[in-house]
Amino acid sequence: QVQLVESGGGLVQPGGSLRLSCVASGFTFWWYDMSWYRQAPGKERELVARITSTGGRTNYADNVKSRFTISRDNAKNTVYLQMNSLKPEDTAIYYCNVYRQSSDYWGQGTQVTVSS
Repeated sequence: QVQLVESGGGLVQPGGSLRLSCVASGFTFWWYDMSWYRQAPGKERELVARITSTGGRTNYADNVKSRFTISRDNAKNTVYLQMNSLKPEDTAIYYCNVYRQSSDYWGQGTQVTVSS
């Protein structure tokens, strides 16, 4: 079965950096685009970044462009989210996602808290 396991979240000061990882299993990872979403308290889940199956194309939400970078290592079945210049409004649970065979699959999420 599809499994997505996120890690790398934590507490960081404004202006700091974190790198999230998501290890995938149970499907042919290199066939599929992968995404990171986030959900802040009281808000809807939103798309943060997406990367194509080969890693050749990425896109980002406007509010994270130039600060976040999504990447993947198909040999390790892993997708990453490098987050720089973090702001308090980046505080959320971050989820890894794959859309496969007409279904969305999600990890358990990793908490990112940006606070001084």
